[in-house]
Amino acid sequence: MRAACLAGLGLLSAWALTAPTLAQSTPPPGFMALFNGKDLTGWYGLGHFDPRKLWAMSDAERAKKRDADMKEFRAHWSVQNGELVNDGKGPYATTEKEFGDIELWIEYKTVPKADSGIYLRGTPQVQIWDYTKEGGKWDRGADKGSGGLFNNSKGAPGRDPLVLADKPFGEWNQFRIIQVGARTTVYLNDKLVVNHAIMENFWDRSKPLFAKGPIQLQTHGGEIRWRNIFVREIPPTEANAILAKHNADGFEPIFNGKDLTGWEGAVQNYEVKDGAIVCKPGKGGTLFTKAEYGDFVVRLEFKLPPGGNNGLAIRYPGQGDPAYVGMCELQVLDDTAPKYAKLDPRQFHGSAYGMVASHRGYLRPVGEWNFQEVTVQGSRIKVELNGTIILDTDLGQVKEFMGNRPHPGKDRTTGHFGFAGHGDPVEFRHIAVKRLDAPK
Repeated sequence: MRAACLAGLGLLSAWALTAPTLAQSTPPPGFMALFNGKDLTGWYGLGHFDPRKLWAMSDAERAKKRDADMKEFRAHWSVQNGELVNDGKGPYATTEKEFGDIELWIEYKTVPKADSGIYLRGTPQVQIWDYTKEGGKWDRGADKGSGGLFNNSKGAPGRDPLVLADKPFGEWNQFRIIQVGARTTVYLNDKLVVNHAIMENFWDRSKPLFAKGPIQLQTHGGEIRWRNIFVREIPPTEANAILAKHNADGFEPIFNGKDLTGWEGAVQNYEVKDGAIVCKPGKGGTLFTKAEYGDFVVRLEFKLPPGGNNGLAIRYPGQGDPAYVGMCELQVLDDTAPKYAKLDPRQFHGSAYGMVASHRGYLRPVGEWNFQEVTVQGSRIKVELNGTIILDTDLGQVKEFMGNRPHPGKDRTTGHFGFAGHGDPVEFRHIAVKRLDAPK
């Protein structure tokens, strides 16, 4: 693992060693308290409600809904002895602030037969429930304990906790939740119960988890008490390091950070600056590896200038336009730029250019480093951007093309990996490949 990335994990690693003894509402270094131990400041009431509907409302409509919910919220939520208490009824406690990548610490204590959970980005949920047989929900998996991503599809990673980690009723339990993109890791009472699993979008499973949303504390059928609710927003450098660290075995660097050894093609149109491959302004063409790949996974970081445009050449034959003669060109594009507002959806970032559109809204702001992982296996291609899967498709099934222009290379089984420059100084670094088959 790169030393630079590990340095970004310093705080995260320190807290991973042991849970602090949380006896007061003082946040650990780098964290902020979401609950002040005194009143409901920073929270409002919202039930099981699709956040997209809330976001679509006007300010006046949102205010009207919030006012209607607040009376019931205050009736069922209270503060007692520095604890946030719910009687098992009413709307959920919802943060005023919305969050993306976070590390969340929270303690809870509940009663037999209660059922609760923590919504992340307005989406259910990290499960909390009665794990005993007497609770009556072993048929739904309660015997496995709390902490799982219960609303993931049946059998999906993370849905069931890896171990039973609940403490007996009457004792405080502690969650530590790390979420980067949709990648979610959960520790319950210092035991790993969910390991870097994708949290699904309960509201629309055909789309990824939202990029941001509120934290909600669910109320459902029994008293629950919360305390020591601390959150830390994870910065991009650390988020990228977390993603790079997971399942890192088998990846081999294909860029030495110094020069273009091992690369060919439009080498005169690219340069190496500060450990990154950069397309020279006004230049372009395809820079590609001397090695060829069949099935593989590539990980890299990229940084876009305003309006920047480039692409990843996948299974490129070594000449011609990679979007057509290669398996595909995966767009690398600042699709927030006004000049691209009217593009075909199959041209936005992460799309298989001209063939299959990706999901938008998961790029970091222009000028920040993004982390992307691309898996190519057979005719399938998957793109994970900053921890969120934005494309997962079978190009072998594509029959319609942008502009009715065919892509004769889409069925290629081997080829080079590279960058398809279009005149903008897009930067790439920390490029590594893991072969999924034998070298050709």
